Amino acid sequence: QVQLVESGGGLVQAGGSLRLSCAASGIFVRVNAMGWYRQAPGKQRDLVATITATGITNYEDSLKGRFTISRDNAKNPVYLQMNSLNPEDTAVYYCNADVSRLGLTFNYWGQGTQVTVSS
Repeated sequence: QVQLVESGGGLVQAGGSLRLSCAASGIFVRVNAMGWYRQAPGKQRDLVATITATGITNYEDSLKGRFTISRDNAKNPVYLQMNSLNPEDTAVYYCNADVSRLGLTFNYWGQGTQVTVSS
């Protein structure tokens, strides 16, 4: 089994910063692409950013410049640095990863971490 464990969420005032972390644990060969998604109350889950094992990144356009996704080469974990936060960033943030095991690639989700931005 593979688990994605997120950390770093919490309550922050508008204009502040948070750094989320996500690490995969379990038995696997390799963690491929990883990403962050978020879901606000009553809304669908949306892409925040993704990063491949070779470091190629992709962001939701409106978040470019404020959010930065990173990882150490192809290693675990993946980070999301969030700056200049505003109340509209309030959501549950989910980690996602493609993991190679048993000769196949499986997609996994973390349990989510709450980010609340107060005005």
